[in-house]
Amino acid sequence: MSTALEKTGASQIVSESLVSSLGSLGPYALLAGLYFATSLTTMFISNTATAVLMAPIALVAAQQTNLSPYPFILAVTLGASMCFASPFSTSPNALVMKAGHYTFMDYIRVGLPLQIIIGIVMVFVLPLLFPF
Repeated sequence: MSTALEKTGASQIVSESLVSSLGSLGPYALLAGLYFATSLTTMFISNTATAVLMAPIALVAAQQTNLSPYPFILAVTLGASMCFASPFSTSPNALVMKAGHYTFMDYIRVGLPLQIIIGIVMVFVLPLLFPF
């Protein structure tokens, strides 16, 4: 899927729209956009599929803005892995749903605020560890 996105130019189109809308606001805004877009997508499809879909977009966005790709790729990786607001995003979330008698709203109620807090922290910590 990742190769298909690159060969058809879909990664280029999506990253250009992301860069044109958030790139002028600076690298932190672009990083936040990628992180939260990945995090939002992970709520509906698996984290593995989301990472595969978003990684080429992050790479092209970094290239278009002449920034290091490392913080952007890691934002995609962490955004896809840290989805707590849906039981369908990762296998452990789904495994504990039945055993703990959790409902979908339990994931939203507890997981969504946690996911937002971690996202905000990651947007500021990633560039410290992997500069733009």
